[in-house]
Amino acid sequence: MPPGKGVAQNVEMNQTAAPESRAQARTADSWVVYEQPLTERMRTFLRLDFLYSQALYHNETPTVWSSRAAVSSLLEILAISARGDVRTEVLKELERQIHGLNVYQSNPSVDSGRLRAVLSNLMRLRSDLTNIGGMYMQPLRDSEFLNAVKHRSAIPGGTCEFDLPDYFHWLNRSGDARTQDFNEWLSLARPLCDSIAELLWVIRANAKQKREAAQGGVYHINFERENPCQLLRIALPEGSPLYPEISGSHYRCSVRFLTWRDVFNRPAQAQEDVSFLLTCCY
Repeated sequence: MPPGKGVAQNVEMNQTAAPESRAQARTADSWVVYEQPLTERMRTFLRLDFLYSQALYHNETPTVWSSRAAVSSLLEILAISARGDVRTEVLKELERQIHGLNVYQSNPSVDSGRLRAVLSNLMRLRSDLTNIGGMYMQPLRDSEFLNAVKHRSAIPGGTCEFDLPDYFHWLNRSGDARTQDFNEWLSLARPLCDSIAELLWVIRANAKQKREAAQGGVYHINFERENPCQLLRIALPEGSPLYPEISGSHYRCSVRFLTWRDVFNRPAQAQEDVSFLLTCCY
């Protein structure tokens, strides 16, 4: 499906529901969604979105343990953003999605108001991300405080109070003071992370879901070479003992459905046919 078609035609999709459609989210009809990135770009996007969601969640809870978890997520965002030029990759994907949506501006069957809203949001995110420049994370990378926490985090239990007394002191400040500091740090990553969150919503909304069956618990997919798939989504009913194991690339992939036992026993491949919902996101 060309970029933008699903968003343009699905007028019932709520744009503010983006966080609910992220990896591992449950759909409204009680299906558990498993996602598999099929490109390096999508793999990076999903990891950053996961860490951003985790940081926001823990920052809302004013406890010392939540502040530790939020800082850990921020440090991992820093580490991933330092590998290659993630900002450029996000800008490229924003351009691709904006171009795809623009095609539908003259289509009379499309909700023009809805389309303009999505396009306006993508263009605002593109402008924000362009304006921050390529050194937007440098203040965090130059922070001696955060660097000390990062280096000690590589050691099991390395951020104890006797290892990092300054970190321990910061953690024992008031919850409001910690939240204010963390929001200031996170604000440097927001243009990147907000853009990724919106892109993932658009990419998921573009795709159509269909019911498939894995014969003997195995399913193979071949994609068109001129239109490689970026993200594969597989939904199983909530409470199912099965889960998918996905391997492959944006040209072809295989899915095996395994039966969960417990943490002490290896899962077994399903022998029966498995019905599931498949979504291929381009």
